[in-house]
Amino acid sequence: MSILIKNGRIITDEKDFQSDIYIEDEKISDIGVGLSLGAEHIIDAKGLYIIPGGVDVHTHMEAPVGGTISSDDFETGTRAAAFGGTTSIIDFATQSHGQKIRETLDIWWKKAEKAVVDYGFHMIVTDMPEADLKDMDEIVREGVTSFKLFMAYPGVLMTDDATIFRVMQQAGKNGSFVCMHAENGGAIDVLVKQAVAGGKKDPVYHALTRPDTAEAEAVYRSIALARMADAPLYIVHVSTYDALEHIAEARDRGLPVYGETCPHYLLLSIDDLKRPDFEGAKYVLTPPLREKRHQEKLWQGLQRNNLQLVSTDHCPFCFQEQKTIGREDFTKIPNGGPGVEDRLHLTYHHGVNEGRISLHRWVELVSTAPAKMFGLYPRKGAIAVGSDADIVLWDPSKEHTISAQSHHMNVDYSMYEGFSVRGGAETVISRGEVIVDKGKWLGEKGRGKYLKRDQYTGRV
Repeated sequence: MSILIKNGRIITDEKDFQSDIYIEDEKISDIGVGLSLGAEHIIDAKGLYIIPGGVDVHTHMEAPVGGTISSDDFETGTRAAAFGGTTSIIDFATQSHGQKIRETLDIWWKKAEKAVVDYGFHMIVTDMPEADLKDMDEIVREGVTSFKLFMAYPGVLMTDDATIFRVMQQAGKNGSFVCMHAENGGAIDVLVKQAVAGGKKDPVYHALTRPDTAEAEAVYRSIALARMADAPLYIVHVSTYDALEHIAEARDRGLPVYGETCPHYLLLSIDDLKRPDFEGAKYVLTPPLREKRHQEKLWQGLQRNNLQLVSTDHCPFCFQEQKTIGREDFTKIPNGGPGVEDRLHLTYHHGVNEGRISLHRWVELVSTAPAKMFGLYPRKGAIAVGSDADIVLWDPSKEHTISAQSHHMNVDYSMYEGFSVRGGAETVISRGEVIVDKGKWLGEKGRGKYLKRDQYTGRV
């Protein structure tokens, strides 16, 4: 289908201008004022912003966690993403111990066949002996150009420093890079066992046993390992000012170190874990929510580009059926929370509307920088001739209240229940197809395509 978008105000990470857009064969084929090309569908975008579709590089659809599986699969999760203005995701394929990473990738490709927006993968590595390092090169050629490692969750996901260093060295050679979950898992494990032995089992102890310094120490150590390996490093879900300082220092020294944060660290706090009647379990995720003093520091990290983008770490578990598994013991609460639908709304309202970031910086954080960082630009994250026609018509005056009663994620609560926001996605176009229009779903199951990503080139 060909589409002509008329009378719109195009907002990119650098530009703000009035123009029309002509879309044909899934691509943007022309941009100009007063376009009169024949089109099968004409959209009047008067009063709306035209922005590139959001790119969320940190999601966990249908993910095995703590003996259960996250409640959004690739169909429900990507549909919810689209309602929120996100048109591409990068999810995490999780290697089982003893499994070849190519086998893992095949499993996740099968899971993702239901996706309704485009998707790529990172590979979570839990087991990487020296003899298997060549397998990393194979999946880099398949377009999986980032590998996630954990310094936390001993006995489950955690890898030792030797494994981390080997993977970093190989990534430096094959044009990929490491995404690091940075927390000192050994020390945390001691604190958790001490808390449980002392009868401290409420949800808030999830945060109290994972202190700020456990994250900061691991960030510092991972930067040191990456420097020795001569490899780029990306720190996922930064939650503390202490960790941010280490990233900023590394960047000041010219090291290729990058970081993301998430809306929940910008807007929620440890106080939410203290909610009565086990309600705090809704906010058990890792790293944990911190004291409010960290929030403005993280916003400053985004303003100064010491943090390059905002993702969601979307990993939902239903409260009634899944979170309550840990009612008597916080260590049994599945770690994770929903958010893939809310990212653009929350960052626009609390960022742009409240004067923390500009319109350009907002587009950069939620779309352009993620696409550049993870080898998708300019296919994604751009409004340019030749780019995929992933476009959101954003209504800056649209007001709504976030609620589990109206969201599209397959989960029975919202971490942002009752948050009022101004600004929202009016029309969402994915590869030249209108999939959301004025709150109505028009897309089809399985229409999403796999994104073979480029190798790392020092993009952000």
